[in-house]
Amino acid sequence: MTESVLAAASLHGSPGIAGGDPGWLRIRDGRLVEVGTGRPPPEARDLGDAVLAPGFVDLQVNGVGDVDFAAASPDAAAAALARLAGHGVTSCCPTLVTAPLDGYDAPLRRLAAVMRAPEDPIRSAIAGVHLEGPFLGGAPGAHPVELVRTADPVWSRDLLDRFPGLVRIMTLAPEADPGLAVTRLLAGRGVTVALGHTTATCAEAVAAADAGARLVTHLFNGMGPFHHREPGVVGAALTDHRLVPSVIADLVHLHPVALEVVFAAKAEVALVSDAVAAGAGAVGPVAIREDGGVARLADGTLAGSLLTLDAAVRNVVRLGVPLGRALAAASAVPAAAIGLHDRGRLEAGRRADLVALDPEALTVQAVWVGGAEVSRLEP
Repeated sequence: MTESVLAAASLHGSPGIAGGDPGWLRIRDGRLVEVGTGRPPPEARDLGDAVLAPGFVDLQVNGVGDVDFAAASPDAAAAALARLAGHGVTSCCPTLVTAPLDGYDAPLRRLAAVMRAPEDPIRSAIAGVHLEGPFLGGAPGAHPVELVRTADPVWSRDLLDRFPGLVRIMTLAPEADPGLAVTRLLAGRGVTVALGHTTATCAEAVAAADAGARLVTHLFNGMGPFHHREPGVVGAALTDHRLVPSVIADLVHLHPVALEVVFAAKAEVALVSDAVAAGAGAVGPVAIREDGGVARLADGTLAGSLLTLDAAVRNVVRLGVPLGRALAAASAVPAAAIGLHDRGRLEAGRRADLVALDPEALTVQAVWVGGAEVSRLEP
């Protein structure tokens, strides 16, 4: 049995403690077993004035640095997870963009191999894979149009059978899913359905929520615009309590006012990075380039971001979002949205995934994954 106690001047993410109050946590065998306030136990490690919060959960990350998850070996993927941990990410969904139907097996096998290596705690950060496509609609964005296709129930069922429990999220367009058959199939198999790269109407988006969709992928980006007579997917995302919108808060994909609107309209918002491996020069089959700190296709189309989730937290806090809410948007909200009920909050029984932040700069000072401190932070 391994046990440790951490104490900090500011605790966020514990239902029993006012956000920002001092507190302490007892960790035993990778789980939180006690969360308290007041004088910490004498054996506690004092983190000083740090902000201690649940580790971040990134639902959409294609790669980082020169490691594209679609092409990475298990060791390279593990190195990418360590680098993400340097930005506070303790759980993530490596994301595979639109590819030929026979092109998913190889990366899924490699990512499954990463998850089967419990001797390295950082590898447990993979919460499952996010398939962003290939069943997309009228707003493909950077996805190869020639590879976008109508949803295929047979292929989808076969993939889930061959990789049980691996696919955690699939982004699809309602208009690409006749009768919403694949939406119902995925939801029934425990896969979170996200609406994205779509020109669906508001009514079509609500019908998809009726069928089991629960997320909206990078709100405003890759979808029809909000219009006062046809609010589209944006309108559904901001008004239907079943749909959690995710946002790329790099201040490039969304104007600051758009971010303010989202946080004002919706209680639950998930921050995602949609980060790509600019150093690899590709996202799956899509060639990209870095242009002034932004990832683009050759024609200038945005192709993911170079954002990190800790930077996303800082950006929305600077816009006036309270720190506790910004931290929840990077942890509790995304965790709950995909059914990760064992993390995302600081309470007994949850996995000890933690991030300690500088109270002023909100930069990452320390990270724990399953109770194990990550010693090789690579910001």
